[in-house]
Amino acid sequence: MRSTDCLSIGQLSTRTGIAVSAIRYYEKQNLIYPDRNAGGQRQFIRSDIRRLSFIRVAQQFGFSIDEIRVQLNLLPNGRTPTKADWTKISKNFRTTLDAQINTLINLRDRLDGCIGCGCLSFKKCHLYNPMDVAAAKGDGPRYLLGDTPDAE
Repeated sequence: MRSTDCLSIGQLSTRTGIAVSAIRYYEKQNLIYPDRNAGGQRQFIRSDIRRLSFIRVAQQFGFSIDEIRVQLNLLPNGRTPTKADWTKISKNFRTTLDAQINTLINLRDRLDGCIGCGCLSFKKCHLYNPMDVAAAKGDGPRYLLGDTPDAE
């Protein structure tokens, strides 16, 4: 790397809005790989701005550090990722995000009929569960989460 193309950890923090301590943590988690100058100071390449932005957004969507690491390991180390590189990662996350979106839409659409309290007082309650047959489907308000009574 040429030093004019590099960012210090402070510059990277300012640019991404991510604390210096978090950037160090991501380095320890092998999510970013800075070089070191002769004085031992970290030097980041400009594409690390995008990597850190991806980490930040992925965490907001609920992805774990391990899941993020798997995806970032698909990117080339030492060169700036291309649009094709990022497209590959986005396709990998799309399935999970689509499932989360569908769950949220389902919950939003059913929320006015039931808040998951188990009171069984509504005529059309998504929790109504004679003899607890929904327990076979798993924990929680199964019908509110998407299971249907007729699928038993």
